[in-house]
Amino acid sequence: MVDNHQKNLATFIHLSTFSRFIIPFGNFIGPIVLWAANKEKSEFIDQHGKQAINFQISVLLYAIIIGTITVPFFIFNLFNGMDVIDFHGFHNFHINVGKPSPLLYIGGGLGALAIIGFIVELALIVRASLSARDGHIYNYPLTINFLK
Repeated sequence: MVDNHQKNLATFIHLSTFSRFIIPFGNFIGPIVLWAANKEKSEFIDQHGKQAINFQISVLLYAIIIGTITVPFFIFNLFNGMDVIDFHGFHNFHINVGKPSPLLYIGGGLGALAIIGFIVELALIVRASLSARDGHIYNYPLTINFLK
């Protein structure tokens, strides 16, 4: 039987990921501290802690992948038409905003995907928190289980 204290702790584990807006890496520090201090007290808390941490690590991994793919598209578009071999300073450097390249569209699309992913992440955290509050186990979608 899951009591209210366990439900509250599991809820706070999920909600502590929002501390990243105040503390750098708070989305990892908050859940890890709460989970590590309380994982032996309840299997319910242990499962929610692992899910929250695994989700945050997975989101970080996905963000790194999207960023790694997106940044070169913006860099190639920025330096498009610039002669690297015969470079004489920045007096001939200009950015053509009249005709965007397809690389900019791809990079912009990936950037939009990252923004949509961020919004979905926030919604999933709230959903997991509500599930923990109700005493149910929540498994985040697309989560790689680093902690088992």
